[in-house]
Amino acid sequence: MYNGRVTVGGPADVHDLGRLMISKLAVGPYDNNVYLLRCRDTGDQVLVDAAAEPGRIMDLIGPGGLSLIVTTHRHPDHWQALAEVKDLTGAPTAAHVDDVEGIPVPTDFVLRDGDLVRVGDCSVEVIHLVGHTPGSIALLYDDPDGPPHLITGDCLFPGGVGKTTTTDAFDSLYRDVTTKLCGRLPDETWVYPGHGHDTTIGAERPALAEWRERGW
Repeated sequence: MYNGRVTVGGPADVHDLGRLMISKLAVGPYDNNVYLLRCRDTGDQVLVDAAAEPGRIMDLIGPGGLSLIVTTHRHPDHWQALAEVKDLTGAPTAAHVDDVEGIPVPTDFVLRDGDLVRVGDCSVEVIHLVGHTPGSIALLYDDPDGPPHLITGDCLFPGGVGKTTTTDAFDSLYRDVTTKLCGRLPDETWVYPGHGHDTTIGAERPALAEWRERGW
């Protein structure tokens, strides 16, 4: 049974949602999470964050190839393997328009809040969350057969929002996480962060006031 507790060097964990499968792999010196989304009916695959260790990422992708590589934000630990994986697969790349300039691999498709990214017969919604970087995004799969599933990059983790460097940036990220995520999604929403273990919206919601008071 999936629990999302992967370790660098260890195998991927696969969350089989029926129509969509989400594979989670931990890579690199910063324990980054790479996610592979696969449509069961069509076999179409989308990679989220080619962070490091391109050989292991290619093993995860397998012979099915990729239709797209999405980068959740511009911090280097999330795109160290992007150039090589793009070269090996020929897949186009996508990132939010406000972070494109910080990603050295050319971005083929710019994303904006509310855009839909197709994964075969499934789709995920782009949610723009400002503060960790100007163009950070989360990806929401609103499963028609179960609870929502949310890949949050470095914007939401177990125990708090992502790292910010100024009070204004924290205020912005906190506001977006509380309104666009916690204010919209049910408690059972499964959260897949950019590093470490998974959580749920319901597990984090009771601590929102504490995060606001402490400022991080």
